[in-house]
Parts: sequence; C-alpha cells; structure tokens
Amino acid sequence: MKSTNNPPLFKLSLISLLLGGFSIGMTEFLMMGILPDMSRAINISIPEAGHLISIYALGVVIGAPLMVGLTSNMPPKKVLIGLMLMVGIFNGLFALMSSYPLLMATRLLAGLPHGAFFGIGAVVASKLAEPGREARAVSVMFAGLTVANIIGVPLGTFIGHNYSWRFSFALIAAVALVAAFAVKVWMPSVKSDSETSFLKSLNIFRHKELWYIIGISTIGTGGFFAWISYIAPLMTEVAGFSNNVMTIIMVVAGLGMVVGNFVGGRLADRFSPLTTTTLLLVSMVAALFLMVALVQFKPTAIMMTFLIGAIGFGMIAPMQMLIVQQAKGAEMLASSLLQATSNMGNALGAFLGGLPIAAGFGYTSPEYVGAALAFTGVLFCLLLVAAYRQKARKLAIA
Repeated sequence: MKSTNNPPLFKLSLISLLLGGFSIGMTEFLMMGILPDMSRAINISIPEAGHLISIYALGVVIGAPLMVGLTSNMPPKKVLIGLMLMVGIFNGLFALMSSYPLLMATRLLAGLPHGAFFGIGAVVASKLAEPGREARAVSVMFAGLTVANIIGVPLGTFIGHNYSWRFSFALIAAVALVAAFAVKVWMPSVKSDSETSFLKSLNIFRHKELWYIIGISTIGTGGFFAWISYIAPLMTEVAGFSNNVMTIIMVVAGLGMVVGNFVGGRLADRFSPLTTTTLLLVSMVAALFLMVALVQFKPTAIMMTFLIGAIGFGMIAPMQMLIVQQAKGAEMLASSLLQATSNMGNALGAFLGGLPIAAGFGYTSPEYVGAALAFTGVLFCLLLVAAYRQKARKLAIA
C-alpha cells in the first residue's frame, strides 16, 4: 500500500511512528539525565543506578530478535500497537516500583519492544512511501529519537530533578499509550513480508562481515554510551554546573544528536557507510580525550557535549546502511539487530564506564573507557575493509 492514494494518511502514519520513536527515545536516554536523582531517591550508588541503563539495553538485545521472530507472520500494524502498549505498561510499572530488584526487572521488560519497533517500523514506513522516498520516510521515525533528546529527555530531567523521577516515567508511559492509539487510528494495514521465513533469515549470521559490523555496533558505540551514561555527575561534580542546569545540558546534547544524525547520513551518501563510520569512531576517540582535558571549563564542556552528541548519533545512518546492505533478504531482522547491538554497546559502555567510578578514579574516568571502546570499533572497521577487499579479489579472479 503506497501513500499516493492517501497522502494525508501517509503523513499521519509517519507521525504515529515518530511518537513511538519519541517514547522509546525518552525511555532509553532519560535515565542518564536523572541518574543522581534516582540514586538519592532509592538510596543506591551512582554505578548501581547505572545498572538500570545496562539492564534496559539487555532487554533490547533480548527483545529485538525475540519479538521479530514471534511476530513474523502477524500483521505489522497489530505488532506495532502491541509493542507500544508494552512500552507504556512497563514504563508505568517502573514508575510504581520501590525496590531495586523490581526496578531492574521492569526496566528489563521495558527494553523488549525497542528493537522490534524500529525494525518493523522501518520496513512499514518504506512500504508506505512513494518510490524513491523510502529513506526519507524511515528517517521521520528515527527523528523521534532525536526529538526525544531535545524535548522529552530535558523535560523529563527537569521533572525528575524538581519533582520526582516517577512522574518522568509516568509521562513516558502516557506518550507510549498515545502512540499506540495513533498507530491504531492513522496507520494503514500493511501485509506481512513473508517471502523469507525467520529461520531462513538467520542465515545472515553465517557471514563474517556481519559479525564485524556487530563488533563495530556493540563495542564501538559503547564509547558514546560510556560518556552519556555518566554525563550528569561529570557536569555537576567536575564541570561545576548546578543540577538545575542539567536540563539545558541535555538539550545541548540533543541538538548535537539532531545535527549529527543529519550530517552522518549526508557523509555516508557522499563517501561510503564504512568510511563514514570509521572516521566518526576515530573522531569519538579524540573527542573523549578532549572532554577530559576541557571539562573543567564550562564553555568548552558545553561545546564538547554538543560535539560528542553529534558524533555519537552521526553513526546511526551509516551503521543502518552497513548492516542492511550486508543482510539482503533479511532487512527486518537486520534493522532490529542494529538496535540490539547498539544497545549492547549501551550496556557495555554504562557498565564498564561505571567500574572506574566505583573504584574511586573520578567522574572523568568513563571517558578513557569510552575512548578504548571506540578505538576497538575502529579496529573492527579495518577488519571489515580487509574482508571486503578479499571478497572483491575473489570475484575478480572468478
């Protein structure tokens, strides 16, 4: 079903996907802005609060292939509604929990629909779009993540700091339920793509190139998450900003993410997804070291916040292109897989970034961990370059 028959409905369907992306973006990134507030409210350490970031990422990793596999023969519209209901229900439960184990459990469950929503939503958006405009349609859905970081996360950070973190997650639950209703009302019915069974699509894992891309996404992106997971204590304890300014800082980070998301796509079109990803990872290594050197000066701390946010989200479009190009015939699984692997990077960055803090090395120590993770991503990029060249030589000989 294409949008040429009903353009207004097509635009509304994209808005429903954007709302879904907005709610998921808030779910994923809000925790970084209110980490100290949650730590004080439930009487746990900053690294323990950081585990709530890691456990969500684990939920995404588990949920992406699981949800796609369980729903592969179901109508995509119904699946998207169900996934948004899950986001709403589990965030609502998270807001009500009082014990740390129950908070961890509900946070894990809230991560399950994340990857599948973006994977299925991307395929649906491209099917609804006019020929030649598929990428633009998909970008609208992913824009929900960036809008969340400009509006939703700063708003949730303000509410969490001045009132209660519980109200912040209740707000996420409300947005997710609105998104589910919007999908039901505005989304046209789209047939399930059943040409390739889920089991057959698993054949993509037989190729080493895919595993190199997984390494880039899992470890390389961990550099960004090692930084942003502990941005609140970095800015308040090291840079010297007051807690009230964290809302503005999160807006700056969000603006950087928006710019990076746009520029990353343009760079990938002009050069190549792999070249762009490699250059951005090298830039991430340099930027994290610069953050350590410049964070004590407030103007440069703000500047580096914008820059690191831009570099981190600049990798989204190139990585998406890399993995989809490698997984012909299994694009839905691959799209979901990218969300899973990037959230493995989220979990890895948050966990490893918290270890030196717990050991007493201070709030700039996660930047060193992040630089090491990003550099490892560069090494995977070089392995992928070598694999592509080897394949090209074999094809030339044949």
